[in-house]
Amino acid sequence: MRLTARVPATSANLGAGFDCFGLALDLWNEVVVDVDAEPGVSWEGEGADELPADGTDMVSRALVHAARVGGASPPPLALRGRNRIPLERGLGSSAAAAVAGVALADALLELSLEREEMLELAVELEGHPDNAAAAIAGGLTLAFGDGVIRLEPHPSLRPVVLVPDVRLPTDEARAALPETVALTDAVFNLAHAAASVVALTSEPGLLGRALDDRLHQAARLSLVPPVSAVFDQVRAAGIPVCVSGAGPSLLAFESDGLHVADPGEGWRVLRLAVAATGVQVTKG
Repeated sequence: MRLTARVPATSANLGAGFDCFGLALDLWNEVVVDVDAEPGVSWEGEGADELPADGTDMVSRALVHAARVGGASPPPLALRGRNRIPLERGLGSSAAAAVAGVALADALLELSLEREEMLELAVELEGHPDNAAAAIAGGLTLAFGDGVIRLEPHPSLRPVVLVPDVRLPTDEARAALPETVALTDAVFNLAHAAASVVALTSEPGLLGRALDDRLHQAARLSLVPPVSAVFDQVRAAGIPVCVSGAGPSLLAFESDGLHVADPGEGWRVLRLAVAATGVQVTKG
């Protein structure tokens, strides 16, 4: 049996929706497993020269974890990853790997997992429900308790991801956050998170104001001054922008007459549609 899992990149937080909101983007990792091939692990694309090939990678660990929880054991198999999602850039690469492993175990062993069960298994290993929810369900998602709420994003959304050469490990970005926040800042984020749902689903004209945040963005941007400078430039141009996940990538939204300028050397500009679907597994 040969299975292929495709998982989209994701951008989490979306400003005020810290650890809750996720948006799936049309940039896909693929993982192929083949139970009839010589067992082993190999990688192509992003991170190919640094990801482990001894079965300790996130995809393999998630596959084994989901199988064990389901009371099964995966057979020996060949695993080949084709990565397009940049590593440690705030685009959900680790969540994509965890979701791929869970989805492959589900299809390979016929576990019949529900969406919420897939999320729980992925989070047990990767730890971030916001990215995992969007990778599973596609579109715009809210990680709500133990479940996934999927919303239909407005069709006019035109995401642009600005990816710097510099990396920012999630643990380092999270360690920079304050342990306590002012009540006024908490209320500010509650209001802007609610407004963001409206902006992303029905009134995109609100995005410029709705994406404001007082909990995490300033702290994370302070770790990468060149990224902070580009953030300020995009915002000064009147284009809605936020830190993508833990950073250092930025997520902006273009509209008629408002286009993101290329920041120059050391940056990639990716104009990506919203991915309408999440993880997909096909046979053959």
